[in-house]
Amino acid sequence: MKITPTDIGLAARVVQVSKSFGIGESAVVALSDVSIGIRRGQFTAIMGPSGSGKSTLMHIMAGLDQPTSGEAWLGDTEITDLGDTALTKLRRRRIGFVFQSFNLVPTLTARDNILLPFELDGRTPTDDEQGWITTLCEALGLTARLTHRPHELSGGQQQRVAIARALATRPDLVFADEPTGNLDSRTGREVLGLLADACTRFGQSIAMVTHDPIAASFADRTLILADGRVVHELDRSTPEQIAGFMLAMDRAS
Repeated sequence: MKITPTDIGLAARVVQVSKSFGIGESAVVALSDVSIGIRRGQFTAIMGPSGSGKSTLMHIMAGLDQPTSGEAWLGDTEITDLGDTALTKLRRRRIGFVFQSFNLVPTLTARDNILLPFELDGRTPTDDEQGWITTLCEALGLTARLTHRPHELSGGQQQRVAIARALATRPDLVFADEPTGNLDSRTGREVLGLLADACTRFGQSIAMVTHDPIAASFADRTLILADGRVVHELDRSTPEQIAGFMLAMDRAS
């Protein structure tokens, strides 16, 4: 899929991005001429075998790493060459993150963990933002748990707090990195359903890195990477369809 900076309706995109680590003959190519877009209000899964470049792609799109060549955009803002200070502000205000390890601050209550992006930004939520946070907590089933600290919550509840924190600032895009990796299958499905609901109900854009066909089946589309390139794109598919495609690709390699 060819992406140009004039495309509209995209929460994020990369244009002809390549990324190499090292120099000379020892250089390792992690991404090679990748152009993709994440549409607004869409849940996109990014899959591929170990070393395919999926984590590198996510890091570049999130402004956590810079490409060797090509462009990275968040909405209409090119982030490729932004300085550290500007990138930090951009990530704090316009990008949300959900990790498999939850990354909650253990000494803070659930409410204070959710409000942490505002605290780091040196401000308190506006009345409108507070209303949004209240709506999120109700939708995620957290209202009765807001005074609890992480060790008093189940794994699924901790991940719900992490999702609420990621969505609290109404970011342009949420990156989810193996968000169900530390959850049992039932709780994992619940969390994936909540992420999908954030797209359909709240218009959130989500890009999820995963190795799990079941997780990818919750997404609107799945991008398959191999050897640093996007080799296929699937519309919403069943776990069996995704697993079958991955198996066929592995056998053909």
